[in-house]
Formats: sequence, structure tokens, C-alpha cells
Amino acid sequence: CGDLTPSLAFWREEFHLNIHIKRYAKPYISLIDGMVMGGGVGVSLHGSHRVAGDRYRFAMPEVGIGFVPDVGATYALPRLPGQMGAYLALTGAAVGPDDAMALGLATHRVASSDFAALETALVAGEDVGAALARFAKPAAASALMGERGLIDRCFSAPSVQAILDRLDEAVRAGSDFAARTADIIRSKAPSSLTIVLEQMRRGGAMTFEEAMAAEFRIVTRLAEAHDFYEGVRAAIVDKDGAPSWQPPRLADLPPGFAAAHFAPRPGRELGDAP
Repeated sequence: CGDLTPSLAFWREEFHLNIHIKRYAKPYISLIDGMVMGGGVGVSLHGSHRVAGDRYRFAMPEVGIGFVPDVGATYALPRLPGQMGAYLALTGAAVGPDDAMALGLATHRVASSDFAALETALVAGEDVGAALARFAKPAAASALMGERGLIDRCFSAPSVQAILDRLDEAVRAGSDFAARTADIIRSKAPSSLTIVLEQMRRGGAMTFEEAMAAEFRIVTRLAEAHDFYEGVRAAIVDKDGAPSWQPPRLADLPPGFAAAHFAPRPGRELGDAP
């Protein structure tokens, strides 16, 4: 993994920016009309107003590259309805604007064709609430929320393996959604899946600052591990789509593996001087 100093400096600056956005007292408006993932989530989701256009697509797909949802996802995702945050974090699934409105990821739904006029109104100084009310339109029904009963039932299980077991039960009962979901989860890094579920279980009781500090501890550890580099290789560098995870199975992870990633790291804490 080489010298991690530049990476640690980047994450520290990014995470402090996320905290600043979360605590910013003035209206903070994100106009989102495309993919919003990773760092884009960090600079939009924690602001006061999140406007979803027709092309809006939200995802936190880090489990697919041996990493975890960060930039405040530990705080935000567990606060979505029911077990929706755990579902999004463990699958990396993308949701559109109508699902985002139902989940609370977006605060307003505006047609893409109205984005330029909305921006002009805001730049001209029109009251934020009035401008958004003028351009906002009702969201359509959320298809994902139609699966909430199954998602809540399966993703409330105490472990990743137990979640898969419940999904398999739903498959046997005839659920195509459960089949697709189980297949997706089984393609992800076992190490990441286990840590991510721990994030979702702990995050609901954390303050935003506590969640960011926990994420810094996690990502600095993942930057020293195998799966992050292997996931990037398979998805981005070689693009072979065939990562070799270490370990390859959930059952091979040692007891306490996920919890260990939340332990303090003297000298590598978010609040430490660069």
C-alpha cells in the first residue's frame, strides 16, 4: 500500500468538510441531476436542501471494491426508514429520484428542464423555500418502498449470513427481488460486508462527529488491507470483474473482525494534527 500520508491527508480534509457542511447554519442547496456517489454524497447529503432531477441516481457501492460507505454514511444511512440504509449499504444498489424522495435522501423533486431556471432564481436572491416550492413537483410512487416489508424483515437479521439466510427463505417463497438481492450481496467483499453491517448497527446511536471519527478509523485500516486494492484492481484497473477477496467467505472472518475496525487509533485519529 506504500506511503499512506497523502491518502490520510485527503480523507482528513474531506471528513472535516463533511462535518462543516452538516453543521452549516445557512441554506446549503445541492442540485443533483446525475449520479451521486462517494464524495458527491458527502458534499450533498448533509446539506439542508437536496434537489433531485430526472437523471438523479444515488448509490454507495463501496462494498464492491473492498471498501465501505464513508463521508457520513455511518450516520445517514441508519436513519433512513426501517432497514433501507442497511439494504443500500450492503448491496450498493442505485435509487432514482422518486425512491430518493420516499427515503429522505432528496428533499425536493424538480424536473431537469427546470434546473437552469431554479438556479437563476436562487442566484438572484429569491427566498430558498419559495423558489423550491415554485419549481418542485410531486414525486411518483417509490418502487423500492414496495419491498420495504421484505427488506425490513431480512436486513434486521443480526449478521450478514443471517440476512442471506432470510433472503434465501424469501427466494423459496417466490421473491425475485430477494433472489437478485442475495446474488448481489454474495458478489461483494466479505470483509467489507461485515464492517458495513456493523456501521449500520452502530451508526444510529452516534452523533455526526462520532460517525466521522469512526469512519476515519475504518478507512485508515482498510487502506492497509488487501481487499480495497484488489477491488479497485478488478473494477477499475484491469476491469476483469473477478476480485479475489481475502478471505473469500464470510465464515472465514475471525470473531470480532468488524468491531476491531472501530477501535481508536492513537496518532491516526480524525482529530489529530496532520
